[in-house]
Amino acid sequence: MRRRPATPRQIEPDFLYSNLLVAKFINYIMIQGKKPTSRNLIYKAFKLIEEQTKQNPVEVFELAIKNTSPTLEVKSRRVGGATYQVPREVRGERRIALSFRWIIKAARSRKGRNMVENLAAEIIDASKNVGPAIKKKEDTHRMAEANRAFAHFAW
Repeated sequence: MRRRPATPRQIEPDFLYSNLLVAKFINYIMIQGKKPTSRNLIYKAFKLIEEQTKQNPVEVFELAIKNTSPTLEVKSRRVGGATYQVPREVRGERRIALSFRWIIKAARSRKGRNMVENLAAEIIDASKNVGPAIKKKEDTHRMAEANRAFAHFAW
């Protein structure tokens, strides 16, 4: 067990939009330490979002993150010989992390086009409350709601 809580690392906001959430998203999408590649991908996707929606891409992105972030999730809890899916409230930091993960996974699973177009389309869809990332959030909430009877097992 830890002696004290881990101190979270402070990251710098990205240099184009001066936004901390965009900087975190760049880090999430990065593969094998290639930050310039992921930064380039995000900025091109944002430019595409701006062309398609005629809105500020950072606002569209923040709305997409807000729409896809879950409030409830289920965690497995072993009681006696049985394992129950216990609904739990999601912490703020994990909420954003899950939202990032779902958007990136949905964009990568889209077929036909390149990642820039897929990511832009997924962010636009999420901001409009449609698409696979929103479906994942709704499935998570539905699962938590279905297992509400086991909420008294929460620890």
